[in-house]
Amino acid sequence: MRKNDTLEDWPWEHTYARLPARCFSWVKPTPVSAPRLFILNEALADGLGLGALRNSTPESLAAVFSGNRPPSGAEPLAMAYAGHQYGHFVVLGDGRAILLGEITDPAGNLHDIQLKGAGTTPYSRGGDGRAALGPMLREFLISEAMAALGIPTTRSLAVIETGERVLRREELPGAILVRTAGSHLRVGTFALFAALADRESLQALLDYTLRRHYSGLTAAPNPALALLGAVVQRQADLVAQWMAVGFVHGVLNTDNVALSGETIDYGPCAFLDRYHESAVYSSIDRHGRYAYGRQPAIMGWNLARFAESLLPLIDANQPTAIARATEVLEGFGPAYTTAWIQRMGRKLGLPQARPGDKELIEDGLALLEEHRLDFTNSFRALSGDDNAERLHLDHPAFLAWRQRLDARISEAGLAPAEIQEIRDAANPRQIPRNHAVQRALDAAEAGDSAPFFHALSILRQPFAPAADSLFSATPRETDQAHTTFCGT
Repeated sequence: MRKNDTLEDWPWEHTYARLPARCFSWVKPTPVSAPRLFILNEALADGLGLGALRNSTPESLAAVFSGNRPPSGAEPLAMAYAGHQYGHFVVLGDGRAILLGEITDPAGNLHDIQLKGAGTTPYSRGGDGRAALGPMLREFLISEAMAALGIPTTRSLAVIETGERVLRREELPGAILVRTAGSHLRVGTFALFAALADRESLQALLDYTLRRHYSGLTAAPNPALALLGAVVQRQADLVAQWMAVGFVHGVLNTDNVALSGETIDYGPCAFLDRYHESAVYSSIDRHGRYAYGRQPAIMGWNLARFAESLLPLIDANQPTAIARATEVLEGFGPAYTTAWIQRMGRKLGLPQARPGDKELIEDGLALLEEHRLDFTNSFRALSGDDNAERLHLDHPAFLAWRQRLDARISEAGLAPAEIQEIRDAANPRQIPRNHAVQRALDAAEAGDSAPFFHALSILRQPFAPAADSLFSATPRETDQAHTTFCGT
């Protein structure tokens, strides 16, 4: 921790706490009975400039990160925000998360330090404010996998077992996740104050978001419109990255769209095994609103809600504000398509997008869906891996499509080794296979942490060959996990 050598001497900052008081509520973590450190993310601690955490005792880390002994200088608070949950506007707020403050890393970037599962807050809405061990380990595991894949994401600094039980569908061991983020500003943060017609707080949030994430736009002629455009671009890039690895967020409400452009909230998320546009994993998404193939459209819908929140700041004349915001929103579709074609093309070995690539990619995906093939391993088979999908690529329909792909690749004029390098960099060997993740979490909840740490070691190196096929083999139909739960 730079020159500081104890947990009590963190170099805290509290920029969010200087916003209008309506943006948050002061609240202290609720102590737990028997905190125990399950895991410390040492690599992340080093990157944040908090490497001295390695020198702290597990007991000290557990006491601080459980909230039993908040570090000196922390100013715990719960954030206020709203959300369009499955399309319906709801006033929310941090019902079980408490922000301790922010720290600046050695590169000068600000990061939130938040305790998730730290007890009730004024926004708990009757909930217990706690979290179960399995879902918190799931967020740790998946967020580390996403970071290793190079996808913007919140991160997990530690998981603390509380020594208490929480009641969900059954009694489960409790835990607290220490989450870090560029910030926890969300589309829903703005939506709340727009619904309250609180222009003062909207303006303060606009200025703050620009300073924190888009400092180059602070002098823009129309800062609100500039922010909308920047967020549209970041979210278009982010969703394209999700789609390219087969990630299904599962609960893409407006309160889970971070203005920083990071992936946030790993509740009922999953990764595709068999490719299917309408794949849904969340136990509560009964109508497929957040299905894999609907994610771009849903993100566009969420961004439209963000634009509505910004209208009073874009122009005092509402029709003018709507027209200007609509023009920016119309850029989401083309921005997403461009990013998606580029990323999917690289999975095929194409260095740059050209006309016709979209149809080539879509036709290939249609074959994967028709033949019920594994998404990740089909692309690995194209790269030469000898896996279960490789035989399917000799089907006449695939052979015809591969002839088109080979002709397109020849246009690029690259050597075979260059094509292979492009494919290998775009196609992970290991992804968080749902059935294998769940087995690791079940074991951890039963007291055996070894499968979790084994899974973590593999998923932190998604592009490297692994010692076993736990997260790379195409799962049998009986192994595929088709349902995930949010853990709340």
